[in-house]
Parts: sequence; structure tokens; C-alpha cells
Amino acid sequence: MKSTVKDLMVPLDEYATVSEDATLLEAVMALEKAQSEFDQDRYRHRAILILGKDGNVVGKVSQLDILRALEPKYGDLGNQIPLTRFGYSRKFMSSLLEKFRLWETPVEDICRKSLDLKVTQFMYVPTDGEYVEENATLTEAIHLLVMGHHQSLLVTKGEKITGILRLTDVFKEATQIIKNCKQ
Repeated sequence: MKSTVKDLMVPLDEYATVSEDATLLEAVMALEKAQSEFDQDRYRHRAILILGKDGNVVGKVSQLDILRALEPKYGDLGNQIPLTRFGYSRKFMSSLLEKFRLWETPVEDICRKSLDLKVTQFMYVPTDGEYVEENATLTEAIHLLVMGHHQSLLVTKGEKITGILRLTDVFKEATQIIKNCKQ
């Protein structure tokens, strides 16, 4: 059993990263490259870490962030919490598409415009609750993931980010522990 965050994390040098000056296209290419080079026995990466001029992580771009960036009018909707969790129907969700005139431009045209889009324009800046020390226990990491509804946590050693702890890796370890219970 892997008992610390360091045992389960993906080291920073094995994860998809780009500089804060990178474009959307460069981020997509970095993600594709990292996925092709990553250990095939583990889940593929779903995000790109954004590095500042000093080499430290300043943000994160998820697959959903990339899709959202293709239609800038999503910014007009404000904080985009999952509305379906509050009981909004598919009909209501579809009405937003029309009301805010989302996706009126063909995807191909939006993609051409996005070649100059910088990752800093749509990246997510992690909050305090999205960091975990590399020597933290698996239970502490699970608690942070569950309470924050996070897909990943940035792993630190002191002030330096050393890797990323992904929900998929924690889930795989937890299910292995569950399966070991029957033995």
C-alpha cells in the first residue's frame, strides 16, 4: 500500500507543462506529448500546469477549461458552477445556449481565432485548499480531494511544487485497498 502523497503523485517533470506565455495550441500540444510519453499503466493526464517565469506553477488548465476557452461568451455567464446539480433541466440549459448566443460561430472559426489565445486568459489559479505536502498521508489527501471536489492537488515540498496528485491515482489506490479487504 502506498501511504504518502509522494508515493502516488506524478512528478512535475513527467506532467504536461507550458510557460505562462504559451498559447492554447501550445498547451494542447504539450498535453498530447505528455500523454504519449506517460506510463501506459496509469491514467492519462487531463490537465496542463502553467509555469511562471520563475518555473513555479502559477495555474492549471483542464480539458474543460480548453473547451470553455473556445467560446469566449461563456465568460458572460459568470462563475460556471455545474447548474445541473441545482436541478436545472436540460431544456433550461439549452435555453442558455440561445439566450447568450453561444457557439454561433462554427467551431472551426473559433479555433482559428484561438491560436493567439494565451493560457493565462483562461487558466485556473489554484486556491489554498488545492495544495498538499508530499509527506502527507493518503487519508489527508482524500479529505482535501473530497471536501474541495478537486480533480487534483498540487504537491509541495516546503514552498516548491514537486508534482501533482490526481484523483484518478488516489481512487485506484483506494479501490486496491478495498479489494485487499476480502483477502
